Parts: sequence; structure tokens; C-alpha cells
Amino acid sequence: MIRILLLLTLAVSHAAQASEYPLTVRSCEREVTFERAPQRAVSHDVNMTDMLLALGLRERMVGYTGISGWKTLDLSLREQLAGLPELAARYPSPENLLEAGADLFFAGWNYGMRINGPVTPQSLAPFGIPVYELSESCSFVMQQREARFEDLYRDLSNLGKIFSVQDRAQQLIGQMQQRLQQVHQRVAAQAQRPRVFLYDSGEDRPLTSGRLGMPQALIDSAGGHNVMDELAASWTSVNWESVVERDPQLIVIVDYGPIGWQAKRDFLLRHPALQSVEAIRKQRFVVLSYLQATPSLHNAEAVEKLAAALYPQLFSQSTQ
Repeated sequence: MIRILLLLTLAVSHAAQASEYPLTVRSCEREVTFERAPQRAVSHDVNMTDMLLALGLRERMVGYTGISGWKTLDLSLREQLAGLPELAARYPSPENLLEAGADLFFAGWNYGMRINGPVTPQSLAPFGIPVYELSESCSFVMQQREARFEDLYRDLSNLGKIFSVQDRAQQLIGQMQQRLQQVHQRVAAQAQRPRVFLYDSGEDRPLTSGRLGMPQALIDSAGGHNVMDELAASWTSVNWESVVERDPQLIVIVDYGPIGWQAKRDFLLRHPALQSVEAIRKQRFVVLSYLQATPSLHNAEAVEKLAAALYPQLFSQSTQ
């Protein structure tokens, strides 16, 4: 009798977490309805592909796009994606998705989709391929205040509902929130917030992040000040003079693509216009991977790494 009650309790608990279809979720400024859980999903870029894998959805993917044309996969991701085809090395075409029989495209603006480009939610709608947009990228199509971790949590929660894996999504969100809270408890009392500049790439003009890109949330949570936070932009280019004027005390280098972080660091150290910048004079750099710098489950690692660099006196000893 006890065993029967236990099984009934587990069944009810599981049923309470199962999605009911049709299911409608909010994606940027749109409502997207799913008649059933996707079985042939396609993700774009490393970070969104990593999210689906973390949610345990490898068997419900038919491919991914936009990785090998710009980036490389670490060993763990290569192993998890073994046998799954890359449908396009950079931006996919509608034909790529149609040939794969995709029933969901998880992408974002400037992450696989471009305004007025060939692949958008509107262009795929006639083919019955719904699109879920990365929330951080919504700033390209609608007004947003600044990037926040709540955007990432919303994406994970919505994906959990879409695929009916809410328990796993909430578990991942809870783990991330716990790690970020531990950093916050250490840095919250610091009166001065060190000035931080993020350098993605570019020689004539550096590519960085304004307040609408995920680095804003990373730097804020680590107790720093993004020197480009007055820019109502996501990933954007600025001029070197604006970097010198803001005199960052720490420079974050995003490591991906054919030019390694060492080459990027050496370029910055040699740049004649930057010689008066404190971070250059003191050679204070932090290196983040692409996964750590863009919306992903690796953002907690990025915040921990940044906080330790900004406040070494607080993180010099491992937690007990």
C-alpha cells in the first residue's frame, strides 16, 4: 500500500511539471505557440547549443548552425555533438532548416538571424518552423533597459516549458542563482567599483559591449563598472579615444576564433594610444571564453572569475 501511494505521489509530481499543449510563450515581442514538444530542434551558435545540451535535449536535435565558421568547440561539446550535423558554418538559410525537417529554430538577432535577412521568425512561419529568440538579442528589435540574468533565466524557463523539461530547467537556474549569490555576498559591501572594459576584437575600432549585452550583467554582478554602460547597445564598436577617456582598470578579453587571447593582449599592450590606460600600464587582464561572455550556463563561471580579479583580497582563499 505504501509503495502504491509513493508511486502515485511521484506520478502526480511528474504530471504537475509536464507541459500542456498547445503551449504559448513570449519571445521578444512575439507570442509563439507550440502544438507539441519539438522533436527536431536546431540551435545556432555555441551558447544556445550548449543550453539545449544542458537541458538534456541532444536526442531531440537534428543539427546546429553557426559554429565552425567563427569558433571552435571544446572537447566536452565535441563529444556531446558527435554525430549531429552542422547545417551551416555561419548563418543558415531557410533551405538548411527545411532540409533538416526542423520543428524549432533556437537563435537570436545577430546570433543566426539578421533584420531583413533570409532567416527570421516571419520568413520561417510559412514553413511551420517556430523560432525562439535569445532574450539578450531582443534589443535589436525592441527597446530594452539593460542586460540582466533574468533574461537568461527566462530563456531557460521557456525552453523547459517548450520541451516539457521544466524540472531540469529550474534545477539549472537554481544552481546558477546560488553561485551568483555567493559572489554577491562577498562584493556587495565594496564601495568602489573598478572600471572594466571588455575587448572582443577589432584593431581599427574595438568591438565591445554596451549595457544591453550580457557582459553588462557579468561585470555588474562581479562588482565592477562597465565603462561603456552609457551606450544603449549590445555588442558594438567604439573608438579607441573613448577607451582612453574612461581609463579602465581591468580589461576583459573574449577568447574565440582564429586570433587567440594572447595575440589580442599583445596588440593592446603595443597600441600607442593605450599606453596611459591603467589596465595597460599594470597589465591587468582577464580572459573569458565565448561561452562565458555570451548568455549561457557558463556565465556564473565568468562572474566568479571577474570578481576574483577585481577583488583578489576577497577571493584569495578558497571557501570553506
